[in-house]
Amino acid sequence: MRALLVDTHVWLWYAEGVADRLRPASVRKLEEARRGDGLLVSAISVWEIGMHAARGRIQLAVPLRDWVDRALAAPGIRLTPLDAAVAVESTLLPGEPQGDPADRFLIATARTHGVALATRDAGILAYAKQGFLRAVRV
Repeated sequence: MRALLVDTHVWLWYAEGVADRLRPASVRKLEEARRGDGLLVSAISVWEIGMHAARGRIQLAVPLRDWVDRALAAPGIRLTPLDAAVAVESTLLPGEPQGDPADRFLIATARTHGVALATRDAGILAYAKQGFLRAVRV
């Protein structure tokens, strides 16, 4: 299966093995991609998880640096850095994408790398339905 870029919350739930947040069919999709071309994680997701942890919105089982190292070390997981192409794309997105900067970076990363974004975010899925993004609901 082709690579998938995972939205921040999907990566968190998948890495934590939170079975009640991801349906079995969603886990199968993610596993197929991971064993195939891989699951991509944007550097913006690392930042977003760090910000949520710092603000007490999420509790990680281990310190942030350790959590990120472990989550990125899993087989088939690849970090996608923020680069100039993604930064530029995030400012030139067609239509009316989400206003959240992290979501804009995720959308731009998926578009720049030609991969689908695995998400449950209703705003991102609506943007994809307009034809500006390939997305997979998980």
